[in-house]
Amino acid sequence: MTTLDEWLAYLEQLHPKTIDLGLARVAQVAQKLFSGSQQACIITVGGTNGKGSTCAFLESILLQAGYRVGLYTSPHLLRYHERVRVNGVMVDDSQLITAFEAIEAARGDVSLSYFEFGTLAAMQVFRATPLDVWILEVGLGGRLDAVNILDADCAVVTSIDLDHTEYLGDSRELIGREKAGIFRLDRAAVCGDPQPPHSLRRYADEVGAKWLALGQAFTYRFNITDWDYRGTRKIDHLPFPALTGEHQLNNAATALAALDVVAGRLPVDDTAIRQGLMNTQLLGRFQRLEGLPQRILDVAHNPHGATVLAAALRQLPVPGATWAVMAMLADKDIAGVVAAMKGVVDHWLVASLDMPRGAGAEQLRSILIAQGCGDVRIYSSPWDAWYAACELAAENDRIVAFGSFHTIAELLRTENDRVGCVT
Repeated sequence: MTTLDEWLAYLEQLHPKTIDLGLARVAQVAQKLFSGSQQACIITVGGTNGKGSTCAFLESILLQAGYRVGLYTSPHLLRYHERVRVNGVMVDDSQLITAFEAIEAARGDVSLSYFEFGTLAAMQVFRATPLDVWILEVGLGGRLDAVNILDADCAVVTSIDLDHTEYLGDSRELIGREKAGIFRLDRAAVCGDPQPPHSLRRYADEVGAKWLALGQAFTYRFNITDWDYRGTRKIDHLPFPALTGEHQLNNAATALAALDVVAGRLPVDDTAIRQGLMNTQLLGRFQRLEGLPQRILDVAHNPHGATVLAAALRQLPVPGATWAVMAMLADKDIAGVVAAMKGVVDHWLVASLDMPRGAGAEQLRSILIAQGCGDVRIYSSPWDAWYAACELAAENDRIVAFGSFHTIAELLRTENDRVGCVT
């Protein structure tokens, strides 16, 4: 294999299961692959929603402070390279291929999933580069996620809600226990959920982690034109983050709490925090596009994410109607997402996702009709629905697309990183 596309195609068929939680196989390969200890500070970030935003805030602020930063996130929207960033720049094909080759040579007959292979590749890239800090986003759960082979200096859990219940459990308590698996003895356990399940705190106590929760160890206050943070440090009149929505203050405060924890190794001044908040960028999180009508892309795909999206839309009303473009995976809580969004949507344009787990447009329409949503139109693809919304919406209306990373990725890819209405 000589190209990145060939490698990615190989990884997709290498393991019999797309998701296969467990640390034994990935730890076995890591032991062969990595020799000696690494000196970088490690921050892991888990949770149901808000992980990507919190990681983005951490990266932006630490870069502003002059540190050398590695960031590993998932999934990607447009290019695999989004998953692995060094000093704010996506790594290139050659770096990924070199890492893949090293893992392939080390694994022998040990089978690795796509995610496990990619996680080890990110670690391999980071170990080959002098870095001050690694920021690692947990892919699924925490206890059995591949990222958890490392002992983090600071473990963050952003929120707990129902998602991936077939793997993590069907209650916040069960899911919280899985997320808490990234906590370690005598290491900080930062929690950004304002009402965390008891299992999260209980596990932190069981393993002897240092529990630092929103509303207790740190908090924030929303003002009309700015916001204040209270933690180990106190900062008044912070600028609103570049990422839109009041919920992003929660994610930003959680990131600042994590920075408080590692301040002995990575001190950050107030100026870097202010600049970092204003410069943070992240595709697909209440991403507003230029021009009229107002157009918004958001990867919200579970009830909690949809509730947050609906709240952000209410905070930014428009004179006209709201047109929703929705396409989802069939194994998600579609009814819960609809219930969260129906109060802010006037017209629904639902589309099929052409993939094994994708929900059909007719399935989405039946759920919407059952919940009393009247104006529902069906389309064969997210792009068809988006194009139709652009044709139907007036200048004082708005269009919001949501439901899945796959939905937003399709729209972004179709317009080559710049989604726009064709007129």
